[in-house]
Amino acid sequence: GSWVEINLDINDMMWLSSDGRKKLPITTFLRALGYSNDEDILKLFYETEKVSLTAKGSAKAIGRLSAQSLVDTDSGEVLLTASEEITEEAIEKLREAGIKEVVILIGDMSKDARVIGNTFKKDTTRSTEEALAKIHAMVRTGEALTPEIAATVMQKMFFDAKRCDLGEVGRYMLNNRLKLSVPLDHTALEPQDFIAIVRYLSRLRNGEGSIDDIDHLGNRRARTVGELLENLFSVGLARVARTIRERLSLKDTEKVAPTELINARTVSSVVDTFFGSSQLSQFMDQTNPLAELTHKRRLSALGPGGLTRERAGFEVRDVHHTHYGRICPIETPEGPNIGLIASLATYARINHLGFLETPYRKVEHAKVTDTIVFLNADEEDQYHIAQANEKLTSHSKFENEHVKCRFRSDYPSVDAKRIEYMDVSPKQLVSVAASLIPFLEHDDANRALMGSNMQRQAVPLLVTDPPVVGTGMEARAALDSGAALITKVPGVVIEVDSSHITIQPDIKIKGDELGYVEPAIYSLIKFKRSNQDTCINYKPIVDIGERVNAGDVIADGPGVHGGELALGYNCLVAFMPWRGYNFEDAIIINEQLVEKDIFTSVHIEEYELQVRDTKRGAEEITREIPNIAEEELSHLDELGIVMTGTEVEAGDVLVGKVTPKGETELSPEERLLRAIFGEKAADVRDASLKAPPGLKGIVIDTKIFSRKERSEEAKKREKADITALKKRYNEEIKHIKAFRNERLESVLEGATTKTLKNAEEGTLMLRAGQKFKKGTLDDVDISLANWQDGICSDARVDKKALKIIQEAEQLIEDRQERLEIELDKISRGSELPPGVKQLVKVTIAIRRKLSVGDKMAGRHGNKGVVAKIVPAEDMPHMEDGTPVDIILNPLGVPSRMNVGQILETHLGWAAKTTGHYMATPVFDGANLDEIKGELRAAGLPESGKTTLYDGKSGESFDNEITVGFIYMMKLSHLVDDKIHARSIGPYSLVTQQPLGGKAQFGGQRFGEMEVWAMEAYGAAYALQEMLTVKSDDVVGRSKVYEAIVKGENPPEPGVPESFNVLVKELRSLGLDVELVEK
Repeated sequence: GSWVEINLDINDMMWLSSDGRKKLPITTFLRALGYSNDEDILKLFYETEKVSLTAKGSAKAIGRLSAQSLVDTDSGEVLLTASEEITEEAIEKLREAGIKEVVILIGDMSKDARVIGNTFKKDTTRSTEEALAKIHAMVRTGEALTPEIAATVMQKMFFDAKRCDLGEVGRYMLNNRLKLSVPLDHTALEPQDFIAIVRYLSRLRNGEGSIDDIDHLGNRRARTVGELLENLFSVGLARVARTIRERLSLKDTEKVAPTELINARTVSSVVDTFFGSSQLSQFMDQTNPLAELTHKRRLSALGPGGLTRERAGFEVRDVHHTHYGRICPIETPEGPNIGLIASLATYARINHLGFLETPYRKVEHAKVTDTIVFLNADEEDQYHIAQANEKLTSHSKFENEHVKCRFRSDYPSVDAKRIEYMDVSPKQLVSVAASLIPFLEHDDANRALMGSNMQRQAVPLLVTDPPVVGTGMEARAALDSGAALITKVPGVVIEVDSSHITIQPDIKIKGDELGYVEPAIYSLIKFKRSNQDTCINYKPIVDIGERVNAGDVIADGPGVHGGELALGYNCLVAFMPWRGYNFEDAIIINEQLVEKDIFTSVHIEEYELQVRDTKRGAEEITREIPNIAEEELSHLDELGIVMTGTEVEAGDVLVGKVTPKGETELSPEERLLRAIFGEKAADVRDASLKAPPGLKGIVIDTKIFSRKERSEEAKKREKADITALKKRYNEEIKHIKAFRNERLESVLEGATTKTLKNAEEGTLMLRAGQKFKKGTLDDVDISLANWQDGICSDARVDKKALKIIQEAEQLIEDRQERLEIELDKISRGSELPPGVKQLVKVTIAIRRKLSVGDKMAGRHGNKGVVAKIVPAEDMPHMEDGTPVDIILNPLGVPSRMNVGQILETHLGWAAKTTGHYMATPVFDGANLDEIKGELRAAGLPESGKTTLYDGKSGESFDNEITVGFIYMMKLSHLVDDKIHARSIGPYSLVTQQPLGGKAQFGGQRFGEMEVWAMEAYGAAYALQEMLTVKSDDVVGRSKVYEAIVKGENPPEPGVPESFNVLVKELRSLGLDVELVEK
């Protein structure tokens, strides 16, 4: 948009410039606003007083500044200019001219920088008309000038809402900064804005006021998805408007139709681009429910309109005092994005202007009320705010006369009467992930950061187990992430199986309403793949006949147990070194954990195969694949797709596909074979989808998507889907009819029937003159009858009955419409990318047991890799013979300063022994005495240490060892996803060297440090092989292969391909490089 800048220069003069044009003295601009003479301008910024030029008055005036210009009326001589310092000589002149009083400026002139006075010196204009003319000349050089045109130019340039629209946020910021009270819907600039800015800059020059802090959250706002989309829509609609104007100018407006003018794709393409390729539109992190919740609450300083990693300094990334209760100071990534990507604090919200707000309890006369007020950062800066755990009396008054509080970035102790607000909760300043860490206050911030980040990487396990030492936030996090399924209606559970839960809501019938409430059916997601290949599976936790209220949890999702977040398992831990296997944070685990499937997780991978039309002909899915033995295809169905339930391993065919070969010149022999065995014999090659290396799992689903022309198998599936759908809706309609008849019988009981006929066929359905009783309507389908003419002879009762029938018919019609829509969806066929005829998706479930090389972590940033899985009988055991589950290295605690894990160990031991679950909220948790008390109550040693015995020798260890329960998680960095080996594989096109990385089935880079090691050992031949035949000597590669096959010695290596690339590069620069072989 348009920019207006007001600057104060080194000479204490103020200038205004707009859109990079020539600068203008600010006093010229003020004259153009209508303050034509110097006195009017000075009165805007200073108070004035009249002084008579008597001896006493003159003494007061000397050294002060004049607020007016005075001219000798006889001679026309200027005696005194506005803002000029009054001297004795000036007073003499004024007396001589017969002037008896003078107006002076009030204020401490010794401090004043005299900005306005200095600017007057550069201002050549003397009236509003001159000022307007000067602005007009600057903007519209050489155009004709009249006072009206000049005023219009001024108005359009600075005060037109189309050109200078501040928006609601801009107006709010300006009002806030300059203490103005302009309504928020006045989004154009106003003259008083400029006056206030000049006044503020002058005060700033005199050492008053403050400079904006760019990192203050009052100056930073969050742009939500809605706002980003709104901006995109305005861009899209502006483009549409432009094309409409262009087309209207080309076409005859009489005959043109709207469809010819408007192209909706213009708008939709802008929105699609945003969702498809914007830096802020991200693939959701779905590893576990917490990861999903955190990703949705993420704040980013990067992206379009934001910072870049390279430009962002320390100040932007640092924690600011206004982050309190708004942005979490702990949860942020490690690495280049630290501080630029943050998380919303637990209670924070974003207001309609985009500023972050946090709630506080109102304090009135040192009494804490239950009134909750949300404050933004600017408002909070004016108040003294007490901590949430400040001690209160039974009457909600502060116990202490002096209360420790927060005031901006300071932490003073003030009188209780000066406190205006109080925090709502101790966990208000941290995010959801950080609030799930017990004893967070005892962990070093760096480790707490790792702890909150690693909880998001925990893989949902097969056996869920909620933490025995939690923080009380587990249920809330599970609920708000959507991973715990809740019922929206109160009622009774009437049906439960693994795939759905049906609840019959409570029925409240009012008067003559039908009162039908359809059963609430909750379908459960079964074994669905998440974005990160983890398994999404819901399990019911209610039984038939159980009563539920609205908001109750009825099913657990992934990583949830009993409606609480359960990302790991409570393990019995001993802190001790054990034969060096837990050196450097390595973890030793008990084999029993593997046998009992404690840390086993299910992962679901999806593989897809596209069938295309190629230039050489159409590809085809088939089980007739050339050069593959029949037994290797035994697990494929007649179409050539793997059967559900098959166990597959690396290299197995998942979908058989053949693709046409190019036509080549055939030899006479091949032509003969073609003639004998038919055309199809040799013109196709195998292009099947095979299981990648390292895969071992079970096929749980296969899907075929195709355009309308369908295979027999697809038609069979479609028929089955249609039958199931019709059955479901017919059941529902039957249920509605039965309920309707029941209600009708209760309303019509004892009334006399009217004749009821079939509306279409005219056949008799119910005779007149009968008495209605239970069962009268059992064989009558009222939906087919002419019920509109009445159903019983009593008009009042009939009216009630007709109302019930009408409501029921409406419900039946609604179900039939829904069925039609669903059937249409099935029969329409799938939307596939251009050029793709069919798409086959194969879903494979993989069970991953805990294995050596897997990464594990606690909640305190205490991470490690499994180094050894030890048989239970060899693990250290307690006096009663219980072997420990995990052995951690005690050296991992002191230097990391995450003592929270030790406190969790102690409290976990007490909790597990007594069978209680403990909640120790962040910053308000159990202290040492309470933990000791719990250990005592559980009959355990207060020190939290006990004697352990070596499983191998049976002898006790010399010292007592800290033992207890820690909540451990298995992270998504699994060894099965990382292990990789290659012999022969793909090569880079230009350099002919093997590709890198597991995804490309690449090799291991033999880098410069490895070369140094070879050189140091003098392994010359091994080194030569590494750099030639094992890398990019193309001819040498095949010669070595040949030599190995024949059992000969390998030949001398040739020239590496990368050397040829270098030679060609030099030649392209015009250097004649030749390789001379001697």
